[in-house]
Amino acid sequence: MQKTLLALAVLLLAGTSVQAQEDVAAFYKGKTVRLLVGVGVGSGYDINARVLARHLPKHIPGNPTIIVQNQPGAGSLTMTNQMYAAGPFDGTVIGASFNGLPTAPLLQPNGVRFEATKINWVGSTNRETQTMYVWHTAPLHTLEDLKTKEMIVGAQAAGSTQYDYPMLGRDLFGLKFKVITGYEATPKINLAMERGEVHGTLANWSTVKAINYQQYQEKKIRILVAWGARKHPELPDVPLIAELAKTQEQKQALDLALARLEFGRPFFTPPNVPAARVNAIRRAFDATMKDPEFLAEADRLKIEIDPMTGEEIAKMLEQISKTPADVVARVRTAYEAR
Repeated sequence: MQKTLLALAVLLLAGTSVQAQEDVAAFYKGKTVRLLVGVGVGSGYDINARVLARHLPKHIPGNPTIIVQNQPGAGSLTMTNQMYAAGPFDGTVIGASFNGLPTAPLLQPNGVRFEATKINWVGSTNRETQTMYVWHTAPLHTLEDLKTKEMIVGAQAAGSTQYDYPMLGRDLFGLKFKVITGYEATPKINLAMERGEVHGTLANWSTVKAINYQQYQEKKIRILVAWGARKHPELPDVPLIAELAKTQEQKQALDLALARLEFGRPFFTPPNVPAARVNAIRRAFDATMKDPEFLAEADRLKIEIDPMTGEEIAKMLEQISKTPADVVARVRTAYEAR
């Protein structure tokens, strides 16, 4: 009797799953899904999102068309706040944000109009290592130089690592940074660097490889330090910022700040999207991360792929929420400095 009931339950669940897939396919067939990028055109985030958009549709039931639209502003907050409040909540919009967005409600609550734990995280294409680099004519050559010489850093906005990490380095270790904000995207900062307006900036190593790898190879840019949870195998001789951390508080503060690099390139849908459609998009994302055509294009564009699932992002956010309050306050105060 029990075996019969179990078999019936399995059949019922299988039937429900098939029906859900059919419903999702019927919904998405002929639809256009917008992929909103909260960063400017030409940035590493933008390039990454456009590659994903070219391959994701074939893995979503119903094979909708995906178009990419850029909505930069306030470190991706403008795009995210709008999507969180106004949707649409039917699964026809996906957000692509700065990696700091998941922890923004905790560390930079001013201007945040969303709860990170209520967002449907789709996944991330890559865990990142952030590089801090300068133009070859800048008077800075090593990490030690940052203790005695000021680095003028170009940044997009507070909320980006280009702003936040120098502020944290200044607070925790007394490093000398002056940050100039207002640039639309990393390529614009690179132009400002070449003109001598700023000494340099920070960008994910994958971004450096995607948009100015030739400059790196020709030694026109010089990497001073890497920000990341671990050394990148392609940058074995570049020191990690964690080497400066001596106290427990400094180490905890860095762990919290560097968590955003583990989020890497996060994608999400707003809350209240039907669960079957969220699941379909998540599974389509996971399948795309293994798609040979996607991986081949990413390799050609020097885009690193080291994905996290949406469920892994949600779990990591839960762990971060347990960081001691005094450590959170220390990092938040550093980010809010002017």
